[in-house]
Amino acid sequence: MDPRLEKYAKLLIHVGINVQPGQTLVINCPVDKAPFARMLTREAYLAGAREVVMRWSDQFISRETYLHAADEIFDSFRPWQADMLNTLAREGAAFLSIDSSDPDGMNGIDHSRMVRQSRVFGPAVREYREMQMADKVQWCIAALPEENWAKKMFPGVPEDEAMAKLMDSICATMRITEDNDPVEAWREHNAALNDRKRKLTDFNFKSLHYKNALGTDLVIELPEGHYWDGGNSTSARGVKFNANMPTEEIFTAPRRDGVNGRVVSTKPFDVGGVLIPRFAFTFQNGKIVGVEAEDPHHRELLEAEIALDEGASYLGEVALVPYDSPISRMDTLFYNTLFDENASCHLAFGASYPTVTGGADMTEEERKERGLNQSITHEDFMVGSADLSIVGTTRDGREIPVFVDGNFAI
Repeated sequence: MDPRLEKYAKLLIHVGINVQPGQTLVINCPVDKAPFARMLTREAYLAGAREVVMRWSDQFISRETYLHAADEIFDSFRPWQADMLNTLAREGAAFLSIDSSDPDGMNGIDHSRMVRQSRVFGPAVREYREMQMADKVQWCIAALPEENWAKKMFPGVPEDEAMAKLMDSICATMRITEDNDPVEAWREHNAALNDRKRKLTDFNFKSLHYKNALGTDLVIELPEGHYWDGGNSTSARGVKFNANMPTEEIFTAPRRDGVNGRVVSTKPFDVGGVLIPRFAFTFQNGKIVGVEAEDPHHRELLEAEIALDEGASYLGEVALVPYDSPISRMDTLFYNTLFDENASCHLAFGASYPTVTGGADMTEEERKERGLNQSITHEDFMVGSADLSIVGTTRDGREIPVFVDGNFAI
């Protein structure tokens, strides 16, 4: 077994999720990655975890269910499934998810079944999701290689070699080498991200204007009292954790009704296992009013995604990632949002993180009054490019170059 996996497990337990003595840890993991789940479990108990709760998944079974199960099951759910997540979140559990899936694994299924399932399950786990979005609980998402994913990234390469190359790529993004201490490397990385988010917050921008040669010309207004987040977050218990690993982004929430113009995607977007190579959204007063895609089926998939609920057609996140970030410099398309979003500036339609002063403790109505979007979905799509320009306008009228030629100018 790759010796770097032991380091990876320790990094996720001590920095990613940062499980505390006496705390319950929930691990979501594909069944074929059970050896790594066992490493995580052992490391969590050594760190003092009270209990490790395993939630196994299997992409093959999920696909077969969407293909062949009785149609009516996608309009209902068993309440205990939601009760478990809501109750564990309420009790202060931490949630660690391992992604290891085939990017094309859901091709050919009836996407409407996934949409219908989301519409009934999303509201049922609203308490859990809101606690997660508000960082009231620790949560972390990371990834491991998968055979079909590796072959897609490295076509024409023998499977064993492709898997090794993907593992090398993941370790590079995670700052793991055979002879370093990745925990210390991530402490330094988090400190640098924390410094940048403080600088951005201090500018107190009223709006950001995005432009590039692909046709992006978009103005995004930001709510009063917003702040920029990124790197490690702090839970309601005062515990620092990294929600995404890897991460290179600094992000905040847009004002729900303050987005106008057109934005063009720059990397493939995954809709239920279908990769959409390029698309564009047009916004008016915050709402997506136009969807463009070369393939009519891709346009239909996007239109279904932004119609999940009323808030799905509005933006919920603005994230800044320099074009020369370490993952971007790898010049590798991962076909996985966890990695590709950290190689590019991105936006997300759907729910906002409550990145306004006091937002974590506000009611849903109070957040809405502050301009934050509410939805059962949150989907990132990439918009960064080598020529991306972002100009910020402060509330006292100053124009500040935030990005020039795809990179931070501040």
